[in-house]
Amino acid sequence: MFNPSRDQVRQFFFDVWAKYRAGQRLAGAEAPALEIVLAHPEYHALLDAPDRHLDRDYPPEAGETNPFLHLSLHLALAEQLGIDQPPGLRARYQKLLARHGDAMPAQHAAIDCLAETVWRAQRDRAPFDATGYLNCLDRQISG
Repeated sequence: MFNPSRDQVRQFFFDVWAKYRAGQRLAGAEAPALEIVLAHPEYHALLDAPDRHLDRDYPPEAGETNPFLHLSLHLALAEQLGIDQPPGLRARYQKLLARHGDAMPAQHAAIDCLAETVWRAQRDRAPFDATGYLNCLDRQISG
């Protein structure tokens, strides 16, 4: 399983943005990553300055969103939707789309559930709880 370091994930997004700005061809996961970056203009200036942001910390207690984690969660959701994993995710996402009327709020609702589920697995040193993830999405749909 691919397990990139924090710096590798950040460098990936810096490289995607730099390639896009230079008009270079993107390959593999770079294309969907660019779509996500383009949907988040609030991060463009940050991605233009890798020397200032590669090593920056985003402690949860500071209350500031970690842009690299946020972008990575979007990318993970896109991959999950592509293969409907866990099974039933795609149908629930379609319901979130209908509820929110726009892809970005629907994705943000879904990645809130994904982030919570990953956090719980890490905290409890347990496997990813697919049922808990889907239940969280159900609450987002009905909420």
